[in-house]
Amino acid sequence: MIRPPDEIPSGSAEAEFPVNGTSGLEDICSFSLDEFEVDYTTCSEPEIDLHSACTDFFAPGGTLSQLAKINGRPCEERPQQLEMALAIATALQRNENLCVEAPTGIGKSFAYLIPLIFRSQICRRPALISTETINLQQQLIEKDIPFLREATGIPFRAALAKGRQNYVCRRRLALLSGDQRDALLPVPSLVLDTERLIRKLENGLDGERGSAGDSIDPSVWQLVCSESGNCAGAKCEFYRNCYYFKARRQWDEADIVVANHALFLTDLAIRSEGGGGALLPDYGAVLIDEAHTLENNAAEYLGVRLSQPGIVSMLNKLFNPERMRGLLMHPGSRMPELRQLTAHARDEAYGFFAPYTELVHRSQENSLRLKNVPDEFPDRLTPALTELGKSLDEALEELDDNAFRTELEGARERCRSTIDALNIFSNRQMPDAVYYIEENNKATSLHVSPLNIPELLQSILFSNDIPVMLCSATLTVRNSFDYFVSRTGFSGGEMIKLDSPFSPEQAKIIIPRELRDPNDEDYLSSLVKNIRKYVELTSGKAFVLFTSYQAMRYCAEMLQDEFEEKGWRLLLQGGELSRNRMLEEFRNDVNSVLFGTDSFWTGVDVPGESLSMVILTRLPFASPGHPLIAARLDRITESGKSSFAHYSLPEAILKFRQGAGRLIRSRTDTGYIVILDPRVISKGYGRGFLDSIPYGVVF
Repeated sequence: MIRPPDEIPSGSAEAEFPVNGTSGLEDICSFSLDEFEVDYTTCSEPEIDLHSACTDFFAPGGTLSQLAKINGRPCEERPQQLEMALAIATALQRNENLCVEAPTGIGKSFAYLIPLIFRSQICRRPALISTETINLQQQLIEKDIPFLREATGIPFRAALAKGRQNYVCRRRLALLSGDQRDALLPVPSLVLDTERLIRKLENGLDGERGSAGDSIDPSVWQLVCSESGNCAGAKCEFYRNCYYFKARRQWDEADIVVANHALFLTDLAIRSEGGGGALLPDYGAVLIDEAHTLENNAAEYLGVRLSQPGIVSMLNKLFNPERMRGLLMHPGSRMPELRQLTAHARDEAYGFFAPYTELVHRSQENSLRLKNVPDEFPDRLTPALTELGKSLDEALEELDDNAFRTELEGARERCRSTIDALNIFSNRQMPDAVYYIEENNKATSLHVSPLNIPELLQSILFSNDIPVMLCSATLTVRNSFDYFVSRTGFSGGEMIKLDSPFSPEQAKIIIPRELRDPNDEDYLSSLVKNIRKYVELTSGKAFVLFTSYQAMRYCAEMLQDEFEEKGWRLLLQGGELSRNRMLEEFRNDVNSVLFGTDSFWTGVDVPGESLSMVILTRLPFASPGHPLIAARLDRITESGKSSFAHYSLPEAILKFRQGAGRLIRSRTDTGYIVILDPRVISKGYGRGFLDSIPYGVVF
């Protein structure tokens, strides 16, 4: 694994009860802490019966229902929640894997947290919970876990783990605040951002990126954040008060650690390579929530990515010849030579990516698969970085300034890791992988994504000596886990599909009689007409989900003025608002309409009146033109199977289930799911989509 994650992704989860207002818990909790005085260095035969503990908590009349009465809330019986909790308890006690499809509304976060909490009292190794989204992490850490700590009376410890680049490095901040500040900052105006960050830290900021807010420029954060390559660890003068290692100590002491898939898979890759250096504590159980994204996350974080902006930025930190700024403006006899070598490597970085950029432009696509690196694409970047790294080694032998030395050591390590990644890409060193170019926002990147994800995960995840439990609302196709297993390699335990707690009567599916095929030239005008018609039914309050940015922007342009006249605010993905801010505005403005693409099909939770209709403009088949998708299809075809039946269709059905699942989030929700793709009734495979959701159809 070459490229560590830069930031932690996002999500959602059910909130059964508030954190506050739990007075009287000690009177109804039937658990005595005396039972939990167990001192094991690893998990041993449990002295606590996890099944009984889960049953006592979730059963009618149990702890959870009594807490509901204290809080003045009706207690909804959730047999699926208890079933899931007992299944996880069994997997933990048997040290087996488990895969659970847990529909929205069963309270899955409580269902897995309760057995993990009781497990924490009989096992010194923590349990790791990995999620796809930030929202779900926040839900677990800020609401669910504090409530359950009080509810059970168990003083377990929990911590949120983030990548080290989310924390300020005190040594780097001191360096940026010293005599070299003007040389290090890309532009003089960023002095104000630096001073603002220093004041925040002096006023009690915990040194974590999220706490700093949006007032800190990203380029300043890159100069002060913690990085593995230039960290001196215990030898650093700031080690005792280091923000990152303080967080690490909290993870090490925790019973439950919450991370995201990016950090978890990066850590998993490091562990599989051996040699130490793991990012996460030595966990004894893994719970992967939002597991429907496991294959795509594994393809990204177990692969390689090289970007032109990333490499140029790395070199600019050393020396930017255009602005005469950077670390190498430090006085010293070797600095002029190092500046020259850095400027040369920077030129070669631009030169290295230029033919790839031109190639993808000629294809008139945003991405392009590469079967082989063309002979006319020379790699002069690797020799330039090698020479720079060698000269940095020589300069390091003569340096006495420890802070500056540490920065140069980090630069040398980044040169080496970049050379390793270039070698993998240029010499095709990763077998059974797809190599491709991608351009986003005029930035070119090169990718190596493994295609043998099932074999990889089976080897490094599902065959270990700890239980690995997966859950998501959408894992099955036609009530079978076969497709999910074929894509992830899950093995070593049971697979359970739970029933939905919601009634099929809560929603209706609307399929207009007059629909245009997505390939027809008047498809977009038909789309506008139908969106206008059906949003009227709910006076806004609608998600309109697209599979194409172009189609979304066209419909928004055609409907914007009409919606404004009716008092419906149109929230359009890709505008000024972030995804989370769009959702916040949508929840607050009950008559608004949200137009979104891929990221709004999943991981979005808007219960209540604000969302009364979901319009699916097109069946969400993955684009066969994307190199990773095309390579997956080719791999299936080469095995003698139908790529449509064994990938395109089941993948689209799962995405369809995710999109439709945005509508009903509680037992009181009602509404409509409108499908504007005629293939759902005109094609034989359309029945698979309709059968995947439980609601009746209205034509």
